[in-house]
Formats: sequence, structure tokens, C-alpha cells
Amino acid sequence: MPVAILETPPSPLPLAPPRKRWTRKECECLRDAGALNYDDLELIDGELINTMSKGRPHSNTVLLLRNWLLGVFGLLFVQQETPIDVAPGDNALNEPEPDLAVTSRPFNEYSVGNPPPSDICIVIEVSHTTLAFDRSAKAGLYARAEIADYWIVDIANRQILVHRDPREGQYRSITAYSEQETIAPLAAPNSPFPVRNAFAADPQA
Repeated sequence: MPVAILETPPSPLPLAPPRKRWTRKECECLRDAGALNYDDLELIDGELINTMSKGRPHSNTVLLLRNWLLGVFGLLFVQQETPIDVAPGDNALNEPEPDLAVTSRPFNEYSVGNPPPSDICIVIEVSHTTLAFDRSAKAGLYARAEIADYWIVDIANRQILVHRDPREGQYRSITAYSEQETIAPLAAPNSPFPVRNAFAADPQA
């Protein structure tokens, strides 16, 4: 049966000496000037995170989930690695690009600006080597934005951690679903997803 997770991992310790914290406006200026290849970077809490090297297990799982989301929500509503807005107080230093997100409006309606949190039906991060970061920094960011449904696909442990009920900057409900279980998005309660379908066949099985 699903297992409730009661503890949230601490945020990663800050590096010393302190590094410059970038703003979205600064990054946009550097990108427009050709001084920054922003395609492979994600701005989280003023830090530019390199998103290039994710590996084959990560890519396989993203593809499996994307195909399922397309079947449930349709081509126009599923976004992959595209930026979204978060809470107003976080927007200046953050522009997350979740592995997958489903919006309530079709992507062609966001010709200017990012989807706001109120348009986000579900956010999914696929974690192979970034589990602690996704459970702490990313979870806090999405909770403060009051995104109601946040899934972390934990490749190493072959489970999905479902975060719900965001209140006061934290998810009050965090539940781990194993390979033997199913979970449905809040926005599509009649479309259950078997957790095992998120993972390629285990070569050691």
C-alpha cells in the first residue's frame, strides 16, 4: 500500500564562499546578448543549474511518462522542459523547467510569458541523481506556488513520491507509491497510472 512520508529532507547546505545569485532579468540580458547559453540551464534560487547530463534512465522515464500524459491530456497541454512561473515572491530568482508539466490551457496561448502556477495541473520531476534537490528545493518552490500535484519519479528506488496539499510553503501530504501500485493525477482522477510503467525493464530482474 502507499506509504506516507512524514519527513522532508533538509535543503542542501550553502556553498562557501557564497556565489553570486542571478536574477531572471540578468539571465535574460545575458542570453539576449549571446553571452549565456540558457538552453541547458535552469535558474533555481539564484543558482544556474546545468540540466544537460541526465543519462539514459532519466530520458527513458521522461519519454514513458510523456507518452502517457499525451494520451490523457492531449498534445497541446503537455510541456516538456519548458519554464513555468512560481510564486510572486520567488519569480525574480527562479525559473524552473520541470521535466514535464500539464497546463490547463494549450501551449500556444503562452506566446508571451510563462504559464502561471494557477494554470499548472501537475508537475513531474524525474530524479536519478537529484532526488534530495527535488524533494527539498524544488518541492518548496512548487509548494509556495501552491501547485496542487507534484510528482517525483525516483528512478533508483522505482517509486513515485506524490506531493499534495500545499499549505504555508510546504506539502502536507507526501506519499510514496511502489511499482505494484497505481496513482491518478488530481486533474484526471479516472486515468490511473501504474507506477511500474514509469520505468524501463530492470536488466537485473
